[in-house]
Amino acid sequence: MSAQTYLAYDYPLLGAFWTMLMIFLWVMWFVLLFRIITDVFRDDGLSGWAKAGWLVFCIFLPFLGVFVYVIARGKNMGRREKTQARAQQEEFNAYIRKAATGGSNSVDELARLSEIRDRGAITDEEFRRAKELVLSGHGAAPRTGTDASAR
Repeated sequence: MSAQTYLAYDYPLLGAFWTMLMIFLWVMWFVLLFRIITDVFRDDGLSGWAKAGWLVFCIFLPFLGVFVYVIARGKNMGRREKTQARAQQEEFNAYIRKAATGGSNSVDELARLSEIRDRGAITDEEFRRAKELVLSGHGAAPRTGTDASAR
């Protein structure tokens, strides 16, 4: 039995920390690479050729490509990401508002307006203005005090 046996104390603690640091930096570099590729596709200001150029640069010369991209365009990466996040949040909020109102459409709004007018809660002129609003898509019919108390 002449085979060497490595015990835990044969691997220095500093070597373990160095290995963990290298793995951490390697993973972070891949995260940065994928964020840059996502940013390239997200940016509407870049032409198709510019996007292709950045992708080729980042794929064939990855370290240099990533560092040059961060230096050249890194300042606006955060702005583009915030714009994307805001747009997604606004879409989500609009969906929630639509789901909360039951997704009522203009036919439902016009029927409700007609009922309110038939009860005498609004005048013909108010009905006409509210109907124009509903049909133009600029908003739901305004709720009156008598309509809110009837519910």
